[in-house]
Amino acid sequence: MGVTAFYASLLAFLFIVLSGRVIVWRRAQKVEIGDGQDRELLRRIRVHANFVEYTPMFIVLLGLAEQLAAPRTVLHLLGLGFLAGRLIHAYALSQTPHVLPLRVAGMVMSLTTIIAAALNCLMLALAKGLF
Repeated sequence: MGVTAFYASLLAFLFIVLSGRVIVWRRAQKVEIGDGQDRELLRRIRVHANFVEYTPMFIVLLGLAEQLAAPRTVLHLLGLGFLAGRLIHAYALSQTPHVLPLRVAGMVMSLTTIIAAALNCLMLALAKGLF
């Protein structure tokens, strides 16, 4: 599970950065709960939450693909594609105003890699008669 561990670790660092951006702004604006109707805090919360909504499914699928002996090249392409998609999306959504073309590109990359990982797992499971 070395490839999955590698990408999960890189994604964990991005999670920490996005969490830190929320914490720093929350403290600066003295908002303990919710968004305090602060648009910048709401934006930071959503950037973080969007990351949290998509990343676990990808890590699970990548780990399953690795356990099913997917080729390392495929695993790395999936990992790099998802990581790049999440970085691009976080950057684009963090800008004021957000950069819609990059936001869309980040989501397309993220969703494409999740779909590819799911299909890879499905094909490997069927090929090995593990269903």
